Amino acid sequence: MAAIAPKEAVKDAILDATDRLLARFGYRKMTVEDIAAEAGIGKGTIYLHFSSKEEVVLSHIDRIVERLRGQLQEIARSDAPTAERLRSMLLTRVLFRFDSIQHYTQSLNDLLAALRPGLLRRRAEYFEAEAQIFAEVLTAGRESGEFSFDDEHATAHALLQATNGLLPYSLSTTELGEREEVEQRTADVANLMLRGLVSRR
Repeated sequence: MAAIAPKEAVKDAILDATDRLLARFGYRKMTVEDIAAEAGIGKGTIYLHFSSKEEVVLSHIDRIVERLRGQLQEIARSDAPTAERLRSMLLTRVLFRFDSIQHYTQSLNDLLAALRPGLLRRRAEYFEAEAQIFAEVLTAGRESGEFSFDDEHATAHALLQATNGLLPYSLSTTELGEREEVEQRTADVANLMLRGLVSRR
C-alpha cells in the first residue's frame, strides 16, 4: 500500500485484513505481523492506528456495528409506515450481522473468547444505541395512533431481546442455518412482536 494512502484508507485496509484473518485463523492464532502482511503494510503502521491486536479486532466489530447503525437510521427516517419500518429494522439488525460474519466458521463468542470482557462492554453500548433508534420509531408510531405501549425504551429493548437469540454470537452462521431460515425466523419474531404493539383503538 502506498505510503501516501489516506489515513482512513489505511485503517480500513487493516480492518479488512483483520476480518479475513479472523475467518482463517481466529483471534488467538492471528498476530499483528499477520495483519500487517495481509494488509500489505509495515507492522509499525498498525501501531500508528491501533495500540494492540485487541484494539484492532474490537475496532473491526465496531465498524460492523457502525455500518449497521447507519442502515437502521436510514430505515428509521424513511417515509414507510412505522410498523413496516420496525419490521425492516429487526430483519436488518439480524441479517446484517449474519452477512458480515457468514464466512466465519466459529461463533463470535468462541472466536473472540479472549476478548470477552471488552466485547461484552461494547455489546451493551451497541444495543443501547440500537434501542435509541428503535425508540424513536416507536414514539412516532404511538403519536400517529398506530401503536400502543407504555414506555418506548422498555419496548425497544424488548424488541431487541426478542431477536438477540438469532444473532451469530453463541452460534456460528452454519449452526444458525441458511440465510433464508434465519430471515424467516426473524420475520416470524418481528411479526409476533408487532402484533402486540398495534393499537386496539
